[in-house]
Amino acid sequence: MRITRAAAVATAAIVASALTAAPAAAHGKTKPLGTKSLAAVLTADKSGFDRNGHDYDILAAAVQAVLKAKPGSPVKVLADGKTAVTAFLPNDLAFRRLVADIQHSKRLPGEKAAFTAVAGLGINTVESVLLYHVVPGATITRKAALKSDGAKLKTAAGATIKVDVYGRWHKRIALIDADRSDRNPRINRFDINKGNKQIAHGIDRVLRPIDLP
Repeated sequence: MRITRAAAVATAAIVASALTAAPAAAHGKTKPLGTKSLAAVLTADKSGFDRNGHDYDILAAAVQAVLKAKPGSPVKVLADGKTAVTAFLPNDLAFRRLVADIQHSKRLPGEKAAFTAVAGLGINTVESVLLYHVVPGATITRKAALKSDGAKLKTAAGATIKVDVYGRWHKRIALIDADRSDRNPRINRFDINKGNKQIAHGIDRVLRPIDLP
């Protein structure tokens, strides 16, 4: 996919803003970003599959399943807190909606059933979908993202997603993926793990690297 000059400039602006967004420490010096990994954040919740659709149990299980089957997978970057990445985290309700769409069902499955269905797509497919949610090389905060309408972000899967900042008075952010037949994911939680090189934003749908029927 060709990236326009304007989009490239916007992407550069994201990176530049993100790299200068660390909070200032005493004596006027810039405080270095921490190295707590996103994997540590995801695995800190020990509740397992539950009825809370707004946490990330299915995502955490998917990451662990990929790394168990493929220890050398690029997904392991999420466990390396020294490497800057920005990830978009679909919550459990997002995965349940995805499975309902795939199965052409109007009824949302439970979290365990949703994970089983996602895992049933095959570990390589799960890996590809996870990598489509990771933007390597930049720590993109909410403040930087809000200034980057139209930017195209290259993901660890190799494909791009587009930033759509919308709303006249209260600015919101959606992410335009490869699926043109479904509503685009919207960011519903910002700056998870803020202050570290690895940052994430929660989204209400799973980013789709292909156009699902």
